[in-house]
Amino acid sequence: MKAERNRNNLFINLALLLLLGNTLPVAHEAFANPVTKGSAAAKKSPVFATVGDKVITWREYREAYNHDAKNRFFHGKPSDEVLAAFQREVGNKLVDDILLLKEAKRRKLKPNSAAVNEELQKYDRKFANDPKWPETRKRILPILTKTLNDDNLRKQLEALVRDVPPPTTKQLRAYFDAHPDKFTSPPQPKISVILIRVDPSSSNAEWQKAMEEGEGLVKRLRAGEDFAAMAREYSGDITADEGGDMGYMHAGMLPGLPEQTVAKLQPGETSDPVRLLEGVAIFRLTDRIQPPPLSFEASKHRAQELWHTEQGDLAWKNLNAKLRKQTPVHIDESRFLPLPKPVEKPANNDGGATPAKK
Repeated sequence: MKAERNRNNLFINLALLLLLGNTLPVAHEAFANPVTKGSAAAKKSPVFATVGDKVITWREYREAYNHDAKNRFFHGKPSDEVLAAFQREVGNKLVDDILLLKEAKRRKLKPNSAAVNEELQKYDRKFANDPKWPETRKRILPILTKTLNDDNLRKQLEALVRDVPPPTTKQLRAYFDAHPDKFTSPPQPKISVILIRVDPSSSNAEWQKAMEEGEGLVKRLRAGEDFAAMAREYSGDITADEGGDMGYMHAGMLPGLPEQTVAKLQPGETSDPVRLLEGVAIFRLTDRIQPPPLSFEASKHRAQELWHTEQGDLAWKNLNAKLRKQTPVHIDESRFLPLPKPVEKPANNDGGATPAKK
């Protein structure tokens, strides 16, 4: 649903920018033309896809592609493998957009005029101080209204499809029994830390020096020196006076890289030095408690929420698949980068995978 709204916002924004005289956004050069290198794009058909009696042009595809690429790959250029998958993802979203709107109309859904008017008012507030807006609004209002109406119909359709009937007690119990991992509290690790503080703006040489110091401390710790004594002497963390003891940690208390690092340790093990924003850290896992599984009665509310979400996702996925089967769809992928070929595993004479040589 988010993808469909992005496409609608794209067309609205393009129209607004053109009419208001602003500069159109330019995607990263890596995404400016989603065409395989060396292809004679100018000689190709202008039609990207046909969905029943509807047509999606390559121009529409390119506009949606550039818009989504700016949001997805703002950090840099992806690999050709990632880009090939992304090209197809954008195309499929455009096709689904048409199919879902057609289905919403088949079900005789009507746009919620109050919700659409509320969205129109947001544009009025956004461009209230632009002297060109009153005239622009008159010219763009039909496009804007149609786009918002279509988007509203899709949202109504999705809400209807995802609103599956509640599960019976038997179904809920079966779901609970089949997913024990979802109803068990995460492990609670007991952690100690030594932090060699480094100012974030420090030079690479200073960071390297701190890493080398950390590596030296790790060698001593793994050789048997006392972690608490070394934390009191070397750590810049607030836990230094307690020998680096951070206590038992709950899920989310130690996010990101530290959590990933600790998750790989066994009780009694010391990590390699880890570079964090505030310096170089060394972690030791002293204990790990695994809470017992929750009872069905204690988990019933969560089980209902998870079941409803999963069944709603499945219903929505099945509807999209059904619409694809019911409507002839042709997509021209001739300008796309090729998808990587799946790696085939060698087989034994008995049809099994070849075991690794020792």
